[in-house]
Amino acid sequence: MVWFLYALLAAFCLSTTDALCKKALKETDERVVAWVRFGFALPFLFLFMLPGDIPPLDRTFWKTLGMLVPLEVTAILLYVKAIKLSPLSLTIPFLSLTPVFLIVTSFLMLGEVPDRSGLTGIFLITCGAYLLNLHHNKKGILAPLRSIVKEKGSLMMIGVAFIYSVTSNLGKIATLHSSPLFFGMFYTLVLTMVLTPFAFFRVMKIPFNFKTQLKIFLLIGFFYALMTIAHYQAIARVEVVYMISIKRMSLVFSVLYGGLIFHEKNIGERLLGSLVMIMGVIFITVL
Repeated sequence: MVWFLYALLAAFCLSTTDALCKKALKETDERVVAWVRFGFALPFLFLFMLPGDIPPLDRTFWKTLGMLVPLEVTAILLYVKAIKLSPLSLTIPFLSLTPVFLIVTSFLMLGEVPDRSGLTGIFLITCGAYLLNLHHNKKGILAPLRSIVKEKGSLMMIGVAFIYSVTSNLGKIATLHSSPLFFGMFYTLVLTMVLTPFAFFRVMKIPFNFKTQLKIFLLIGFFYALMTIAHYQAIARVEVVYMISIKRMSLVFSVLYGGLIFHEKNIGERLLGSLVMIMGVIFITVL
């Protein structure tokens, strides 16, 4: 069950990072914030990496990394744009679709097949995502689904969920061909380098006050670094679909952040959806 604790820690740190990013987005462009998630996490990851050794890296590692980077960059730019455009409690829940996509991608890429209780848990998590938009059902049972089309942030996050169903599998392959701690640090370094031109040219066009944002940038970096370490420690210990299902508990924390910090609406029904997702977690981890 160590993997479960790592995955849950990753969920909490991810939702905290998202909340901090949404606050930063009020004064900073989304491409800069996307860079900050990785760039400011690096110093903390290097501290964790100091006592570790660099593992031997084979051809599979480098090929996998080459496939990962463009997908991850696309996902993070969509991700940050989504939480800027739409409420946190309405966008993040759609990441719960990742386990559904993972049923297919994990089977095709890794040959992993969840058992019956795992499938039941994944189904409940998906149903919970529907309940998060329950207030729309006054216009019809399919209205919660139709409302997605009207919310650009939600559509973007669905795209992110699908990309993550692929990158989660690739990330596991790269982790198994290196080590959890090393890959978490090295991958963050590579993404920081790739995102630097995006952030640099955006800052040239839209400058901002760096000093006033430094504190929140450091907090974003710290929590994202902790999330990264927990993520790869968990994914090296269990099937990808189970780990990501637990990590998607971040949406429960995000709904709470949305209500408590950003005063978003319909928090009650979104918490109801969260309870259904917790039932799904119980099926995956206990039954």
